[in-house]
Amino acid sequence: MAGKSNSNDTQDQAGRDETRAERLDRNWDELMQELRVAQTGVQILSGFLLTLPFQDRFSDLSDVETAIYLLAVILAAIATVLIIAPVAYHRLLFRQQEKDLLVQAGNRFARSGLLVLAFAVTAVIYLIFDVVLGTTAGIVAFAALFALFLTCWVLLPLWSARD
Repeated sequence: MAGKSNSNDTQDQAGRDETRAERLDRNWDELMQELRVAQTGVQILSGFLLTLPFQDRFSDLSDVETAIYLLAVILAAIATVLIIAPVAYHRLLFRQQEKDLLVQAGNRFARSGLLVLAFAVTAVIYLIFDVVLGTTAGIVAFAALFALFLTCWVLLPLWSARD
């Protein structure tokens, strides 16, 4: 790229010289790599949840515990949809020169999917601690894990970006 002067060329804060199309391709590739990690996690969580009703103790759950379980299943399903949505979006818009739209929509789906995934995981943690140790332990585990998600997935990145 050195020596080329093009009105579409940009230089980002990291000093990359790339065209808008190259930046969009890089952003899309990075998003897909991130979603591969999230997809694996949400698939493992969903698989775990789908096996629970077939366990002997499942019928012992209280109405509240059953509701929390169903909430966790719904949240895991929604997270699955949101995290995989960029792939479907890409398939439908393939070769239609809509990379900018794909990157923007993919980013929104990924962020939404991660948020829902955090709630699904914390709901499962609440349920497990509630069944094993009681409601108070479930609430404490939920709050602690939610605080950890908030810290690692929101506060630390925002704080780091300020520097």
